[in-house]
Amino acid sequence: MDSIAVRSYRCFGGEQTARLAPITLLVGENSTGKSSLMAMIRALWDAVYADRAPDFKEEPYDLGSFDDILHDTGGRGARARSFVASFEVGAASSRSGSRSKPYLAEVEFGPHQAAPIPVRRRVSRDGYWLEQDLSQTGFGGFRCGTPQGEWRSQASEGQRAFASSGTEALPSLDSALWRLRWATDQKSPAVSRVETSPGSPEFTSQIVEEIRQQLGRFPGTRLRRSRSNDQARPFVSAPTRSRPRRTYDPTRTAPDAEGDYVPTHLAWLSLHEPDVWKNLKYRLEEFGSAAGLFDEIRVRRLGRTASDPFQLQVRKFDKKRKGPIHSLADMGYGVSQILPLTAELLRDDSPQMLLVQQPEVHLHPSAQAALGTLLCEVAADGRSGRRLIVETHSDFIIDRVRMSVRDQVGGLRPENVSIVYFERNGHDVVIHNLRVDEKGSLRDAPPGYRQFFLKELQRSIDL
Repeated sequence: MDSIAVRSYRCFGGEQTARLAPITLLVGENSTGKSSLMAMIRALWDAVYADRAPDFKEEPYDLGSFDDILHDTGGRGARARSFVASFEVGAASSRSGSRSKPYLAEVEFGPHQAAPIPVRRRVSRDGYWLEQDLSQTGFGGFRCGTPQGEWRSQASEGQRAFASSGTEALPSLDSALWRLRWATDQKSPAVSRVETSPGSPEFTSQIVEEIRQQLGRFPGTRLRRSRSNDQARPFVSAPTRSRPRRTYDPTRTAPDAEGDYVPTHLAWLSLHEPDVWKNLKYRLEEFGSAAGLFDEIRVRRLGRTASDPFQLQVRKFDKKRKGPIHSLADMGYGVSQILPLTAELLRDDSPQMLLVQQPEVHLHPSAQAALGTLLCEVAADGRSGRRLIVETHSDFIIDRVRMSVRDQVGGLRPENVSIVYFERNGHDVVIHNLRVDEKGSLRDAPPGYRQFFLKELQRSIDL
């Protein structure tokens, strides 16, 4: 995703757009929609890439019912009946400097038994578009268009509403494109007659082929063919992560927002993939040392098999000798809080998109700054192609990212960084997209940005 836009969603009344980059920092006061935007990123991924209805109560983003999510103006005016979100993807620059036309995916959400469900999905590119009616089972009805005209097909008789079907599955874009092809076959009973808008040419197989050529390369189709949806789904990190234990029993290794899976994952690697563990261990220790948290981490097995208990141990070095070894439970809480996130960041098989909430929790400012450097190093790694969306209140992380651009850490460029500032405006929130230049200086910042910090600094001068 290169950008995301929302409308009539939570605290966003009019349409607001956030630019996404390899590293995106979401900043602003509490309750200004930062977590809501992250929840919508995952919801759009589910609705467009995974072809399933999002769960807006899935941890760690419990947004409530449809009425809780729909924007409330706080007045007596008419309220919207649905909320809409969209994203752009695929606007890559060529060697000549020109940019290819991006794809735009849009999803409209309506209510069903107090829950929000997708009722419409649209994919477009360069004047060609295909819109699916998701309020119907099967393929439902569709609308499509080219620069030359528009066409529409109603759902076949006997199809029930998606909302009452009891299924989370949505028809894929691939199936909709095939549906277009079938629509030109007059013998096909699967679709009713295609209606042609006034002034549009007759709907033919040539028009279908043009739409297929423009939309058939939508990145979501390649994603589904290359990786399973569960593997590719964005990783989500909650602000409060797992509690440290002196002894762990092996559990599941499927990722979870709190990071409870990480100790078992590390223990499994140490036993079954020692080379992978050696590399990950080195990188974890490199960060731990830079952050002043630990200099060594190891897995101590209390048996010979993968089902036996184990301990995660860390140790700090001083200038003359190694310090004593400790279990995680005996170290400061910051170590156990940051370990799940750093382990996921440094995994070679981590999903391409990571949604991270307040990674600075329980970290000393020096450790927060070191984490900012690590985020930049991961985002600057062109081989991984990762996108890090980080909600933070830490000036130390923000400033370290700016310094990393100035110092070109890992080849990080200004366009690789997006700082998205959320500002209250009455009952609404306005999104400002800030830029970082080659010197690490902020551009396009509104007057209200960091105003509180400047006032506090002025007050502290007299201390």
